[in-house]
This record gives sequence, C-alpha cells and structure tokens, in this order.
Amino acid sequence: MTKVLILHGQGMELRGKVDIEIFGTMTLPEYDEHIRRYATEVGVDVEIFHSNDEAEVIAKFKATDADAALINPGGYTTGHPTLAETIRQASIPTLEVHMSNPASRGRVSEIGPVCKGVITGIGIVGYNLGLQAAKSLAEQ
Repeated sequence: MTKVLILHGQGMELRGKVDIEIFGTMTLPEYDEHIRRYATEVGVDVEIFHSNDEAEVIAKFKATDADAALINPGGYTTGHPTLAETIRQASIPTLEVHMSNPASRGRVSEIGPVCKGVITGIGIVGYNLGLQAAKSLAEQ
C-alpha cells in the first residue's frame, strides 16, 4: 500500500482558533480526521506529523519511508530555505497543500516551486486531491 507522509508546519495547531475568516473553523485534529478518512477512501496509508520546530519537520521528512508527501507549510511558506532545499533534494514526490489561497493575500510560497505540484484554496478537499495525486505519482 502506498504510504504518504502528511506534514503540518508552523502554526497549524492554531487552525480553527485564529484567522477564522481566512482558514475557517476546522481545527488541526479535525483536519487529521478528514485526512485519515480520505486516505482510507483512496487506499493509502498516512503518517501525520506536526511541529513548530523547522528542524523537526526537516528531520521527519529526511527520515521518512513514505512513498510521497503532502506538506502544508503554514508559517514555513516563506523564509525557510533549508526546508525548501530538503524537499527539492528528496527522492519522493511532494505536494504543497493549503486550505486557503496564499496568493490571494499577496503571499508567494517558497515551498511550492520545489514541489511536484501545489493545491490551494479549496479547503479540506485539497487534501483528498493531494492524496489521490500522491498515490498516482508514487505508483508511476
């Protein structure tokens, strides 16, 4: 079975608590619940990891045995060249996923250009699409 690493970056634990007008009311545990359900539907195994410590996210990414990865970098979207370089050098396809559309707020991701693809602005459904894409990319 295809294994997908889900990485939640800096500040993701605040989802559903702050900036509700941008990100909505769904909390990080609710994200994870949806992701696990989508994974079952798609037929992939997921490992979900969150950290506000960039070094921990990088270490998790480097140590993974997953076939693909989805990352919502949160606060790591800009200003984190070491994370971007780690993803660029990875041997697994990685997709960036955002519930909102950072570009609509003038934010340009520095993570997206090193990823295989980017899914933004369609809410939690973006993770479902990401899992489908990750599975397809891993099986190529």
